Amino acid sequence: MSKPGTRARWRRFLWLLAALALALVAAYWQRDFLLVEIGRAWSVNNPARTVDAIVVLGGGADNRPPAAAELYRAGVAPLVLYMDVKLTAGERLEQRMGIEDTESDDTRLLLLTNGVPEKAIEKIGTNVASTYDEARAVRDWSRRTKVQSIEIVTDIFHTRRARWVFRKELKGTGIEIHMAGTPTEDYNATNWWQSEEGVIAFQNEIAKYLYYQIAHQH
Repeated sequence: MSKPGTRARWRRFLWLLAALALALVAAYWQRDFLLVEIGRAWSVNNPARTVDAIVVLGGGADNRPPAAAELYRAGVAPLVLYMDVKLTAGERLEQRMGIEDTESDDTRLLLLTNGVPEKAIEKIGTNVASTYDEARAVRDWSRRTKVQSIEIVTDIFHTRRARWVFRKELKGTGIEIHMAGTPTEDYNATNWWQSEEGVIAFQNEIAKYLYYQIAHQH
């Protein structure tokens, strides 16, 4: 015959199992709502009415430059900065073959074709290869220009890590940092789990953010 204390522990254990099962069922039925909220919570979007410059981060050449151009046309800033992105192996090979078509060139062309005039475009940095390189390029540029506020354009899930890096590298400069998360053609914050690209982008950013927190604390 079991002791009263043992029976009580078993009852608590069974109640916990039942509560967990109910929670899992509820999570399953509300999975769309939960995944939307997770996507929205991870992305950072705090655009400003006006800033001194819009900064287009490297990567995502198809969606970031048009989004930056849209902000420029809306009067958010008089200047759009883009990066001198480090050439890939394929781009270096193309250059040796006489083909001049780099990510930086594509970004500039997309800005121009989306309504940003030549005088409002400036390339900064040298062979940038990471978000840290981009933040340092903006820091060096800001020392020459005394800029006070920027709006960073990047993919929705990259915004959190980018903001952390820029805050770290621009600490002490007094520059206000605003983020403008832009969706891609394949996904946005409300449907990211419905495409392979969205799932991969989200899990990659989680991993990269945790890595940055561990590896770049100093």
